[in-house]
Amino acid sequence: MNEVLIYYKDVELCRRDNIILQNVTFTHHRGEFLYIMGKVGAGKSTLLKTLYAEMPVEKGEAMIFDYNLRKMKEKNIPLLRRKVGIVFQDFRLLSDRSVYKNLEFVLRATGRKNKNEIESRINEVLDKVGMIKKGYKYPYELSGGEQQRIAIARALLNYPEVILADEPTGNLDVESGCKIVQLLHDISKEGTAVIMSTHNHHLVNEFPAKVKQCKDGVFSDCDN
Repeated sequence: MNEVLIYYKDVELCRRDNIILQNVTFTHHRGEFLYIMGKVGAGKSTLLKTLYAEMPVEKGEAMIFDYNLRKMKEKNIPLLRRKVGIVFQDFRLLSDRSVYKNLEFVLRATGRKNKNEIESRINEVLDKVGMIKKGYKYPYELSGGEQQRIAIARALLNYPEVILADEPTGNLDVESGCKIVQLLHDISKEGTAVIMSTHNHHLVNEFPAKVKQCKDGVFSDCDN
């Protein structure tokens, strides 16, 4: 629990010479849950993208695991991303194949070849998210909440040390959203660090954890 996985100090995030977010300073530990609050366009997604090297960090100190994001080599980006699970607001499931085939595709793309090992891991993650009986279904046959559970299962496949959830409840009704946040909290309690961006104050109050905010271009402790 005390192991530091992410260390940011005085990071400044820019896009085309425009400052998106500044004063980004935080430390995130194994098994810890962090909310990043902020309105649409406040910089939440940009910050999360830096954590898996989708966006560059050009100012400040930025470390994730043993990787210095300021000096990240192209060849190391896939290695970094295998240790990070990502959950998006819009699920991003492949609509032309079943839940099982969605998950199998990810495992094979990351080098798994043994059929029995693949099947075992898929069943493990489906069971963890409460979807063990839905592997044969296609995404369009599932509710939004169920699709997001599959997206979380996909994020868990390669035993990530950190899960980044970018507005994971944004397309869900209140009840489904609460269940997704509870699931993410349960995952963090098992030792996987979770960072979740949201603008939903109700969820943050319902499922308390550490909170930071992106507001007026500054990253800081939440003021509510």
